[in-house]
Amino acid sequence: MRLPYSQVATRTAANAARSALALLSASVGASGLAAAAANPGLLAMVDQHAAAVRDSLDGDRRPLTPAALVGYADGLRAAALEHGLTPPTGAVDWTEPDWLRIRLLAVCALARTLDPRHLEAA
Repeated sequence: MRLPYSQVATRTAANAARSALALLSASVGASGLAAAAANPGLLAMVDQHAAAVRDSLDGDRRPLTPAALVGYADGLRAAALEHGLTPPTGAVDWTEPDWLRIRLLAVCALARTLDPRHLEAA
């Protein structure tokens, strides 16, 4: 079966977005969301950041997608690098996280709210 180029490109982009979101969730989301579940103050910060991310992506008027969340996270990383900040690598200390880590954690929290069909392999 042959697929039109546009359909192949869309599937490839969707797969790349899902993979990038899975990597972010594994590197930041798993430990951060566990820490937030145990720390109400951190959870409140994540919720506030998630609301800001959703607002920035116009998430109240159109559904969030893996591509939108990954694009946002990539923009955060690029801006951080331009300002001399380093994205999380290795284990993150969630006792005093910086703005960037909380914002990336908020992206992971929003990813958990996505329609599961958006996360399935094509």
